[in-house]
Amino acid sequence: MLKPRERNVIRKRVHSRIREKMSGTAERPRLNVYRSLNHIYTQLIDDQSGVTLVSASSKGKKTEEKAYGGNVAAAKLVGKLIAERAQEKGIKRIVFDRGGYLYHGRVKALAEAAREAGLEF
Repeated sequence: MLKPRERNVIRKRVHSRIREKMSGTAERPRLNVYRSLNHIYTQLIDDQSGVTLVSASSKGKKTEEKAYGGNVAAAKLVGKLIAERAQEKGIKRIVFDRGGYLYHGRVKALAEAAREAGLEF
């Protein structure tokens, strides 16, 4: 069985391999996902200019009614929140960067909630 440190090393290696092939632009920014034990964080990033356009997390004021940010319900809320904030800035199409995590559980819930709220990827 892998220790958490070894698992994170493998995840970072997978993420760097994904990032070699993927890049966000101003027209189609990259939706980056970071998942910790207690929270989930997302950013829309324009890699050409190196700027974060929009961000949302389970630690924000809009998600404070959730007692715990490390579950699927919180991930769905963050996915909906990032989609709403992106549409306020006029962003509809994105590139999804799962951050080296498996497309399962909280990452999948976040992605599906963002799609349902209007983002296209």
